[in-house]
Amino acid sequence: MHIGECRERTAMESKTARSLDGKALAKKIQRELQSRIKEQANKRPPGLAVLMVGNNPASAAYVRNKEKACAKVGMASFGRHFPEETSQEELSETIADLNKNPRVDGILIQLPLPKGLDSVALLEQIDPDKDVDGLHPVNLGRLVRGEPGLRSCTPAGIMRLLKEYEIDLQGKQAVTIGRSILVGKPMALMLLEADATIAIAHSRTTDLGAICRSADILIAAVGRPKFITADMVKPGAVVIDVGINRISNPSGKSQLVGDVDFESVQEVAEWISPVPGGVGPMTVAMLLQNTFQSYSQREEL
Repeated sequence: MHIGECRERTAMESKTARSLDGKALAKKIQRELQSRIKEQANKRPPGLAVLMVGNNPASAAYVRNKEKACAKVGMASFGRHFPEETSQEELSETIADLNKNPRVDGILIQLPLPKGLDSVALLEQIDPDKDVDGLHPVNLGRLVRGEPGLRSCTPAGIMRLLKEYEIDLQGKQAVTIGRSILVGKPMALMLLEADATIAIAHSRTTDLGAICRSADILIAAVGRPKFITADMVKPGAVVIDVGINRISNPSGKSQLVGDVDFESVQEVAEWISPVPGGVGPMTVAMLLQNTFQSYSQREEL
């Protein structure tokens, strides 16, 4: 049974948007992966290497979550934490060693890197078949061509979430706000692959509100807290919030919010992903899924 079926509510019960529960779906995916890995007890476990440089608190938290998720499903972790002064050459050598390591199926560089390091050059050194972040030019090219390959985790997680809740994309107008290589561009390509009509908006888009109001599916990835307000959303739209912003609430305490003004938008939209608990857990789940996919190809499961 789909999660969406469990949470189905009629308009008579509530006018507020229904929640796209990424946390629940991520747990379901992790349980499935855990079961599949246990079935391979006579083989080596899948292996993931996460490389982090420096002591960025947000990056450190993300890496801990990824390593915990690996352990939970039975994957081996080959994570390396480097000091901030680590050189480009040392990181390059580490990636080369991991590319050759038969126990490593996935390699991920935790971004952003400290100043002075060339993240693009390092990403391009990763074996495309171990590029579980889906950011290597080869994997992006495969996405453009509609060929099988490792997909960027956040957009792939959003697509999986939409599928779980049986949200029809065919012929629908989808707008992605943000044009990054991490989310905006691959997201648009995945939606196009699903037969949606796509538009990519950004900071220089003229009359952004009008573009947003045209969207049946609105995906916000701008990195600005509560940027999308109710007047920018088409009634009955599906709203996906990719943003993770830490702000201080009126009492002075730190609070995590998305790019969408959740309180106002949930009164207009039909579906909405919360922050936290929406897209974030799905990104980690897709990282594990990509690692298992790479592992399966190596082990010919």
